[in-house]
Amino acid sequence: MHTPRSFVFACLALLFTAGFSGKASATSNTAAGLCSAGGNHYTTIQAAVNAAELLPTPRIVRVCPGTYPEQVLITGSLTLEGVSSGNSGAAIITAPVGGMVANATSTYGGPAIEAQVLVQNTTATVQDLTMDASGSNLASLGCAGYPIGIFYQNASGTITRNSVINDILSATADGGLTGCQSGLGIYVESGATSGPPNPSVAGTSTVTVSYNNVANYQKNGITGNATGTDVTISDNVVVGQGPWNGAGQNSIQIAFGATGSVKGNTVGSDVWAPDVFGDTGDAAAGILVGYGSENIVISTNQVSNTQYGIAVEGYTGDGAGDGAMVTGNTITLTHLYDAIELCANNTTATGNKITGADESGIHIDDTCFGAATGNTVSSNTISATCAGVLSGPNASGNTVGTNTYYNTVTHSMTGSDTCTPSATSAIAKRVAKHHLRLSPAKP
Repeated sequence: MHTPRSFVFACLALLFTAGFSGKASATSNTAAGLCSAGGNHYTTIQAAVNAAELLPTPRIVRVCPGTYPEQVLITGSLTLEGVSSGNSGAAIITAPVGGMVANATSTYGGPAIEAQVLVQNTTATVQDLTMDASGSNLASLGCAGYPIGIFYQNASGTITRNSVINDILSATADGGLTGCQSGLGIYVESGATSGPPNPSVAGTSTVTVSYNNVANYQKNGITGNATGTDVTISDNVVVGQGPWNGAGQNSIQIAFGATGSVKGNTVGSDVWAPDVFGDTGDAAAGILVGYGSENIVISTNQVSNTQYGIAVEGYTGDGAGDGAMVTGNTITLTHLYDAIELCANNTTATGNKITGADESGIHIDDTCFGAATGNTVSSNTISATCAGVLSGPNASGNTVGTNTYYNTVTHSMTGSDTCTPSATSAIAKRVAKHHLRLSPAKP
């Protein structure tokens, strides 16, 4: 006698969820935990995901309030969402007992990745969940540990209204492992991988990342990398460690051939503590784009307390950041360096409000490829900087239009990559020649 599949799932659910039953609808539902969410209930998120992936689409996996010590793999189209029950509304995915284990590798090679939620080669939505990597137990791996809160690999969809925290190698005050450039909150990547335990077939990744809270990460908050990746990063709050030794942090990054936009985010507190004027150390940035990612739109973001506010960069072998549009952003308190760094060609910086940059408000920088041309800087309001607009000696064919300046030592400087005010100026004590070298994340 043939047993209907739905009856099999119902029997399995009754083993540990007495009193709950699914409700027939056009959507296939499962649930994790004990609350009034519809569908068959399971004790773990992974079990609910596995069951849902065998059902017809569309599928929803609802996660009841509670703590779930596990790592989750999604390979079928579905929505994974946290739900409220009564007065409770936090569904929290934590590190498994004993710590997180490797479950992915990057298309770039490098160390194995320990992702809390891994979405591969499908289309999915992850929303209204907390990913807390505390207790990941990765410090013993040295810099070979690579925690990630949410990892979309050759996958598309939406990541929204999540809280992604503590993707660091150790919980000690300085990040545990000084200089390890690993640990990402949310990461989107395209490209084939072959390494165990979950190799990924090459594909494209079109992902909207919105309204998330990302904090206490080792390297980057939100990152989109690789050709084939298109990310819309909007309305997130991303907060770095402040001055620390764990890594040269960036709140948001789009690089290495990825496309997309960065709009309406609130970011900052990205400061690589060992960096001082005159060295060649890895600086930190609130928003970093380039290295082969061109024509990125960066608009209406709030950036504060960083070394570079918004940096458009490139490097030989990785590619340029040409064509970026930096418009309508508010940038305050950039330490050591520039509020907006344009180390590229044919970029536009207009309508930005800049206050308190140690070096320049906007830097047309020729040090990435030996030239910088076709850039337009106009209609910006720049206050309390050494230079308002700073143009390097090999920067030519650029347009510096009308900008508004307050309390700037020099409104516009050309022929130099350094602003050096008089020795009696308070700014002089903070400004010196530097050599640019930002540090993008590339697992």
